[in-house]
Amino acid sequence: MHLNELAKLMRTAGDESRLKILCIIFSKKKACVGDIAEELNLSVAIVSHHLQVMSKEKLLISAREGKRICYEIPKDTFVKDLKKFICRYK
Repeated sequence: MHLNELAKLMRTAGDESRLKILCIIFSKKKACVGDIAEELNLSVAIVSHHLQVMSKEKLLISAREGKRICYEIPKDTFVKDLKKFICRYK
């Protein structure tokens, strides 16, 4: 991974709400939009926006389960390292 790609991923993940969302998904392996919104006491629209941005940058993988859209963490070295760094501070 090049430094410019790493910087882009760090900017994408660097929002406090996105860090909280990532920690939820790390702990559950997979989480759906509504469940994340409820746990963080945020609107579904706000959570959905954050999830879409992170999915676009390949920090998350999305999958439709009926009417629900759920997200999981890709098997990626950067994302695994990110878990070690962020989830101990929540």
